[in-house]
Amino acid sequence: MGLLSWLKEGTFSHGVHPSYHKAETQSKAIRRLPFPSQLIVPLSQHIGAPAKAIVTPGQEVFRGQVIAEANGFVSVPIHAPATGRVKDICLMPSAKGPHQMSIIIDVYRADTQEVMYGLEQDMEKMPRENISKAIQATGMAGLGGAAFPTHVKLQENKDYDIHTLVVNGCECEPYLTTDHRVMVEQPEDLLRGIRYALRATGAEKAIIGIEDNKADAAKILQEKIHDDDPISVKLVRTKYPQGAEKMLLKSLLNVEVPRGGLPAQVGVVVDNVGTLAQLGYLLPRGEGLIERVITITGTAVKNPGNYTVPFGTTIRFVLEALDIDVDHDKIILGGPMMGASVASLDVPITKGTSGILVFHEREAICDNEHPQYPCIKCARCVQACPMHLNPAHLGWLAENREYAEMADNFNLRDCFECGCCSFVCPSNIPLVQHFRVAKAYNLKNPQEVA
Repeated sequence: MGLLSWLKEGTFSHGVHPSYHKAETQSKAIRRLPFPSQLIVPLSQHIGAPAKAIVTPGQEVFRGQVIAEANGFVSVPIHAPATGRVKDICLMPSAKGPHQMSIIIDVYRADTQEVMYGLEQDMEKMPRENISKAIQATGMAGLGGAAFPTHVKLQENKDYDIHTLVVNGCECEPYLTTDHRVMVEQPEDLLRGIRYALRATGAEKAIIGIEDNKADAAKILQEKIHDDDPISVKLVRTKYPQGAEKMLLKSLLNVEVPRGGLPAQVGVVVDNVGTLAQLGYLLPRGEGLIERVITITGTAVKNPGNYTVPFGTTIRFVLEALDIDVDHDKIILGGPMMGASVASLDVPITKGTSGILVFHEREAICDNEHPQYPCIKCARCVQACPMHLNPAHLGWLAENREYAEMADNFNLRDCFECGCCSFVCPSNIPLVQHFRVAKAYNLKNPQEVA
């Protein structure tokens, strides 16, 4: 039986304690939203090369059918989220800003929407070297938000000796409770997915790290762990951004990933509980990823909760299905710390969408109500930064367009845009936005900043 334990330290240095607002949805069971009449399915829902469409306009497709194939190793296929007919393949708006090639499907409203494609496979007998290919076939990309192709992360690592699989169940972003509900409602799927991941990576043990404000989920998982499972559950202190890979490794294992490095360099692979739970469900069935659970909450939401939504469903349809006023509200995709506000309601839900937050316009922060002031050198951002950077100085460099200096001499690349610095800044300086601009500039103009 796995051991549920409390880590005396169980935390990392710095970070912040925002209001978490979990109570609104953490005790509500996952529900399913109705299918829309049309889906907009982007070919790029993951880090890496976009998938390549293998269907044509006018073609009938069935729920679960592969409609776009992986276009390289760092890529995953796309499966039809619903049965219907392909209307078009064209550029459509996306949450990231630029239009993306997408497959538009007119959904058959009278169809039962059963998953029509899938071939059962015996995962216990599957050779270890084939597990990564099976994972890629599911179309799985990390559901924690990064959308990195999961088969790449869970493949056998020939450069480093992987000894531990860390399962991230922290979900430290305020408002979001999808991972919490998945752990409570789908513990068998999660543990099954962890066992597959252990075999794929060759890791000797798995540790499920969960913040102590989700102790009920930790208890359920501990009770489900088999006696011979090399899996343990450990509670860590609730603090933002505890769910960041490097912070969680410090809290659980007291190890630090080298600057600019990856967890594999210290013998660890980190994966999200939602991702592994889906693998535990899909792999034995030989099915593809076609939907996910998202948290829909905020002060403008009458019925907040966690809902299963097919990929390609537009934000507009989700809000209208829940009777949310779509004209006078502030909408954020993801959490309030790292999420982004939405300019168009016609962008679709994708594999990386963890939540939709809707706030009344009067509650949203407006520039004219919260003007920006000069930095007073209070060092609150320095005390909050979990990567021990100097956000104040980075912000000063950004305002002076010293983008190359930021990257070359002040470790800009170590910033993962958690938002702690902006959260604590009394001068309302948009530090994270400055850093995003600097990163984009360095990426776009490498020859100018070399």
